[in-house]
Amino acid sequence: MLDHDTVLMQEAVDALLIKPNGTYVDCTYGRGGHSQAIADKMDAESRLLVIDKDPDAIFDAKQRFSQDERVTIVHGSFGQIVKHAYASSMEKFDGVLLDLGVSSPQLNSALRGFSFSKDGPLDMRMNSAEGISASDWIEQAPESEIISVLRKYGEERFARRIARKIIEVRRDQKIDRTKSLVRVIESAVPYRVSRKHPATRSFQAIRIHINNELEELKLCLSHIVTLLANGGRLVVISFHSLEDRIVKQFIREMEIGSLPARLPIRDEEVDRRLRSIGKPSRPSQEEILGNNRARSAIMRVAERMV
Repeated sequence: MLDHDTVLMQEAVDALLIKPNGTYVDCTYGRGGHSQAIADKMDAESRLLVIDKDPDAIFDAKQRFSQDERVTIVHGSFGQIVKHAYASSMEKFDGVLLDLGVSSPQLNSALRGFSFSKDGPLDMRMNSAEGISASDWIEQAPESEIISVLRKYGEERFARRIARKIIEVRRDQKIDRTKSLVRVIESAVPYRVSRKHPATRSFQAIRIHINNELEELKLCLSHIVTLLANGGRLVVISFHSLEDRIVKQFIREMEIGSLPARLPIRDEEVDRRLRSIGKPSRPSQEEILGNNRARSAIMRVAERMV
């Protein structure tokens, strides 16, 4: 099992309110920190469904829980949570956990292509057996699409410059390694606008696009109300504003109901399906000092209304 510092582990598990004979799902197994902590709190009658797109994560999960009959392991996308739940004979959950983003083992492996600090194949797929790799996409995407992706998913102010440079360079050579793309981006960005590496936003944007991450998140959230038992908890840990915005908006919409504002109805008549629990949580300074990748994390919790 590879090293991975699970972010907000205790806070997330506490927020799930693990109870006897409960049913839970960890939609993003990663390297199992949250799943193990949930399993440790469950009784013999409880069940846990773990999901991950990454074959390496699934291999880890099967090793970790090989002797635990309470745990069901599914290799797939959390966007298909309803399919996975029904196939596992779990129709309602007392807790749903999503820990979004990339795991440390994925970032630390040069072969996965997620990190601009390591030279390796420019892949970026959560499941390298499915979909198109980042290098293949860069090879064939029109300039307008590259600009759109960098702006939409990376909020990159130099998107046009970077896209133009990618088109220019790919005419003569393949951009099929992480460091090749880094050099292209560095040559296109006229100056550093912050302490961040100039490739940070572009790598994030391309990864999100390749894995369809935000659409998968929206699809998963659209099923949450149906899947949560009364009083069940939704816990989501996000690592950038695009994810958190989607989660925040979803909880807000489920909290205020679907009726237009200013209708002459009593408060108790509003169809509220979720209620937000507490304020968003962030890692402590101590946790950030021990794991710098935790610095951007934010956790939101909501509960299914009865």
